[in-house]
Amino acid sequence: QVQLVESGGGLAQAGGSLRLSCAASGSTFSIHAVGWYRQAPGKQRELLARITSGGSTSYAESVKGRFTISRDNAKNTVYLQMNSPKPEDTAVYYCNAETYYYNDYVPYWGQGTQVTVSS
Repeated sequence: QVQLVESGGGLAQAGGSLRLSCAASGSTFSIHAVGWYRQAPGKQRELLARITSGGSTSYAESVKGRFTISRDNAKNTVYLQMNSPKPEDTAVYYCNAETYYYNDYVPYWGQGTQVTVSS
């Protein structure tokens, strides 16, 4: 099993910056990729950025050029650097670990961290 703990959320000013952290523990060797998602009230959860165990990254168009996903393997932590946030970025942010147990895909989620961007 994998446990994920997000941190770093809070109140940010539009145009400022914020860094979210996702610390993983447990069977971290089974993690194939980690993604950052967000869910705003009344909206579906959406994938923002993803980083694979090989270091490949991908981004949603809505955050490309503003958000950066990175990782520190020594700390088993994945980060989401949020630059120039906008009020519409306000949401609960979750990290997700894609793991495989033999051939079965098993996802794990953190508890989420609230990000509120004021104008």
